[in-house]
Amino acid sequence: MQKVKIPITLHPGKAAQHRLSYDGIVPLEKLARLRGVVQEEVGEIAVKIQCKTDEQGLVVISGNLSTHVTVTCQRCNDDLGLDLDQDFMYSPVGLDAESDDLPEVYDEVELDENGEINVFELIEDELILAVPLVPTHNEASCNYSSKPASFGVLKAEDDKPNPFDILKQLKKDS
Repeated sequence: MQKVKIPITLHPGKAAQHRLSYDGIVPLEKLARLRGVVQEEVGEIAVKIQCKTDEQGLVVISGNLSTHVTVTCQRCNDDLGLDLDQDFMYSPVGLDAESDDLPEVYDEVELDENGEINVFELIEDELILAVPLVPTHNEASCNYSSKPASFGVLKAEDDKPNPFDILKQLKKDS
């Protein structure tokens, strides 16, 4: 399949009617929220999208995203490379509407006021969800040291009188 430009917005009904499919690349620079999660500022995301109508007559947008990103290991604070590969299946619903009739295999995607979906936001959401909540190397390759990390010596606390000793005295006197 030929690599094509991934559209920023898509009218799912028309795309499903024409059985459109896209196989292309989205630059990381276009996804501002994802750049806040990962370390690099440049890169590419391979995107495949298919639009169709299923057996129930529902419009379905399915596809796959794959990319390599670098995040910070939360155990050793070194760079951690992650290969993200995410499959998705969406069915559009109207603006401010929820559809309880959708099969569980489909996620909802909300249409905007023009009846379109923002494909770049959909891609960005999927990739942000694919990044682990606490990314860490596996224990064998992590540079984490079990030695306590301290940056100085704490002074010993002076022996201060207990402020409740006065209450003990009052109780004895009464």
